[in-house]
Amino acid sequence: MSLKFSIHYGLHFVIPFFIAFFLFRKQWKMVYSIFLLSMLVDLDHLLATPLFDKNRCSINFHPLHSYIAIGFYCFGLFFKKTKIICIALLFHMITDFMDCYL
Repeated sequence: MSLKFSIHYGLHFVIPFFIAFFLFRKQWKMVYSIFLLSMLVDLDHLLATPLFDKNRCSINFHPLHSYIAIGFYCFGLFFKKTKIICIALLFHMITDFMDCYL
């Protein structure tokens, strides 16, 4: 298992747990579930050819990882009903962005 793999999946599964537990203590289980469900944004990878390329940067390549989509995720931070999902999606984008440089 490579360091890049460990960092990437640690950021997708472990750090969101701590964010949910320490920042949203009363509803941490729901918030952690939302963070996990935010990984459904990766379904846009199914549109790519080849399906998987370990050297490809997801940011601004896949539609739900585009700068326009990221702008919508930022906009959603201003609304109570979408704030947590947008935090999760933006954290996902940050995690994927880090892959571009690891």
